[in-house]
Amino acid sequence: MEKELSIEQARTKIDSIDHQLLILLNERMEIVKAIGDLKKTTKAAVYRPEREQAILSRLSELSTGRLNAKAIDAIFLEIFAVSRNIELPEKVAFLGPEGSFTHQAAESRFGAMSEYIALKTIRSVFESVATGRVRFGMVPVENNQEGIVTDTVNLLSNLDINIVAEIPMPIHFTFCSVNDSVNSIKKIYSKDIAFGQCREFIDNYFDENIELVPVESTSRAALLASEDESSAAICSNIAAKMYNLPMLFENIEDSANNYTRFLIISDDFKNQQSGNDKTTILAKLSAEPGSLAKFLQNFYQAGINLTKIESYPAKVGKTFNYQFLLEFEGHYLDENIDKIFKKHKEIKWLGSYPKLC
Repeated sequence: MEKELSIEQARTKIDSIDHQLLILLNERMEIVKAIGDLKKTTKAAVYRPEREQAILSRLSELSTGRLNAKAIDAIFLEIFAVSRNIELPEKVAFLGPEGSFTHQAAESRFGAMSEYIALKTIRSVFESVATGRVRFGMVPVENNQEGIVTDTVNLLSNLDINIVAEIPMPIHFTFCSVNDSVNSIKKIYSKDIAFGQCREFIDNYFDENIELVPVESTSRAALLASEDESSAAICSNIAAKMYNLPMLFENIEDSANNYTRFLIISDDFKNQQSGNDKTTILAKLSAEPGSLAKFLQNFYQAGINLTKIESYPAKVGKTFNYQFLLEFEGHYLDENIDKIFKKHKEIKWLGSYPKLC
């Protein structure tokens, strides 16, 4: 039986493993740099979501130790982000402010090294991408409790911007304060919606004398709480880290099933097939009775699984009609999907990307 290690021996062994990891990571980055130099001559895409997803799936299948799929994703997504910045530094616009959940979603894919630009509106994120001021944008598209974000859908309809990837992210709120005594806290800062989604926590830990102060963002709440020892903030994890605000409690939301789906958008970006893809389109159909039913029949006959259909009013000339947002399994290059695209000119393709939800 192998002799049990002392704490000092274990730490020495960890230090040795960390050194080996550093050597291997530097070796990986040298190869990444060589690939990046080749891509500059061919103008190949630096960000390849389908390639990254294939690596994550393969590593999860190979893992036989304590690292599960979630842990592998967390480690290697950061490695991917560092690698992309060595190939070509990235600018990413997102719906602000800094410390928002959109910011958190952006960092989860583009890492700590990318240059982030917080913008005030979804439109400004789209315009930054369309004009080439940034390579990528991060915007919310739906929340499972609040529904579709219509600004995002309308801008996808009106601008030639593509969906690069989807990020389904659980929305977790943290309770943060520089004061480690809950009983000494007199006021809590946050957004109205956050107070509503964390009502059970507030009722369980505080009486009716606690002052709830609504502010414009959870990141603003974190800033105010960092400056006032008698206060706390309900905010995102990233906002707490931004202001070095200690997290007293995590995951304090009432519902464990609250998540927002974010989209990475870019100008003229096309993913290759991954084998497990999703496609999003907009279809502007005529007002003729049965036009939607006839259109959907094409997908049924082609064996394509529709996963979402939403209707939106669309102005055509001086009259209003409806356009439909559809999502379905498969890639635009798949033969059965390509046939539908060629048959129906009223389709606007928005993106094909690895399916994550």
